Amino acid sequence: MIDLTKNETQLKRTVERCRERNIVIPTFAQMKDPSTVPKKIKDDLRNIELWDVVPQNLFRITWKNEPIEKGGLYQPLANYMEIPPELTGVEARIIALVGKWFPTGAHKVGATFGCLVPPLVTGQFDPTYHKAVWPSTGNYCRGGAYDATLLACESVAILPEEMSQERFDWLKTVAGEIIATPGCESNVKEIYDKVWELRRTREDVFVFNQFSEFGNYLFHYDVTGHAMDEVLHHELGNDTYRGVCLTTGSAGTLGCGDYLKQAYPTSKIAAGEAVQCPTLWLNGYGGHRIEGIGDKHVPWIHNVRNTDLIIAIDDEDTMNLMRLFNEPEGRKYLIDEIGVPEEIVTQLDLLGISSIANLLMSIKFAKYYELTKNDVVLTVFTDSMEMYQSRMREGREAHGKYTGKTAVKDYHGYLMAQKQDAIIELNHYDKKRVHHLKYFTWIEQQGFELDELNAQWYDYPAYWERIQQVTPKIDELIVEFNDRVGLI
Repeated sequence: MIDLTKNETQLKRTVERCRERNIVIPTFAQMKDPSTVPKKIKDDLRNIELWDVVPQNLFRITWKNEPIEKGGLYQPLANYMEIPPELTGVEARIIALVGKWFPTGAHKVGATFGCLVPPLVTGQFDPTYHKAVWPSTGNYCRGGAYDATLLACESVAILPEEMSQERFDWLKTVAGEIIATPGCESNVKEIYDKVWELRRTREDVFVFNQFSEFGNYLFHYDVTGHAMDEVLHHELGNDTYRGVCLTTGSAGTLGCGDYLKQAYPTSKIAAGEAVQCPTLWLNGYGGHRIEGIGDKHVPWIHNVRNTDLIIAIDDEDTMNLMRLFNEPEGRKYLIDEIGVPEEIVTQLDLLGISSIANLLMSIKFAKYYELTKNDVVLTVFTDSMEMYQSRMREGREAHGKYTGKTAVKDYHGYLMAQKQDAIIELNHYDKKRVHHLKYFTWIEQQGFELDELNAQWYDYPAYWERIQQVTPKIDELIVEFNDRVGLI
């Protein structure tokens, strides 16, 4: 759960630090409706770039930033795009929120905010003493190091050594320390082992674990869920919302599905992973190349009992479609031969690798339920190709120049050929089986309480509703904190 107990001694130091560094903290309400952001902050933002490491950019942790690199303010709806049938092969409307227009270019910066702010405004985390530790498979530690730098405190970023080079290069600009652990995307146990080592050997570390911190879940339940609901109200008309499809790494983004299912009780929540690491699907394991998902365990914050389907995606599909969507010959084929609107094709770099997996999930979901043109499926494009140009170079080195013939193969072999395979529609005991996997990571390895694990399942939905209701309390603490800082 989210602890809001105050440490007044440390809180006084944190207030003073924020006053010295001109730091104001946005509320969850302002992230949902940035039109309520103070005028002084908006005036400052007009001269600030989206990725600038300045405290005013805390107020750009919202889905509603204008999609420009510098000086943008806000728009009424989240950034989103609809992928047409020419590109999906299904009639259903697939609509995705776009994460590129967050600071750092990824929506994980919101999850890190949700984890960082409650300990900050209660004084549990002291930026004048603690180093913020961000165990992650990539974008989370990027977002965390960014947020921490805005708050003028040091970060320790922990991520697998096989993640994209762009992640490491960018982290060097904001993180005081970067620790590369053995393995790839799915090697999270090695990350946890390093965290325990830091806890044993250093007194000044404060760990923000995205896989267990409910601030991650809460940001996506409250802010992402709200943004999706607004997009649905704008787009649905007489159509029917059927469900949200999201690959799971920390499972935080799945929190938006809980919000949407409360608003649309017949809708579904589909959780995705890589075929190569089928933990939810087959209690399996393995390495894969879909950066940002699939970690050989079930996150503590995953509301498994509210999850309806597991959909597995082949990483070979995502890597080949990455090239189809971004190589000039691939784009030319999509426009000239397939008839995909050019304005869509020129925006396909908004889809990073896990975003492509989310799109494939949505296609499989639509095929499984035989959805029609009057049905809507939601997903998220978590980050863009900005962090994966090294993967493009690797593709060229491994497979040669991309040609029109390659585009034909990739379009028909990896996009149109998506099937209804590697899908489980979960019954009650399927869900319980997945939930039970939490025991081995969180109770045996990480020392969490068995009673709370049981409460997640048996005290349902009350356990999750209590978390969902914490947001107004956090906002009250943020307002009180800002008043003590005295900058607005």
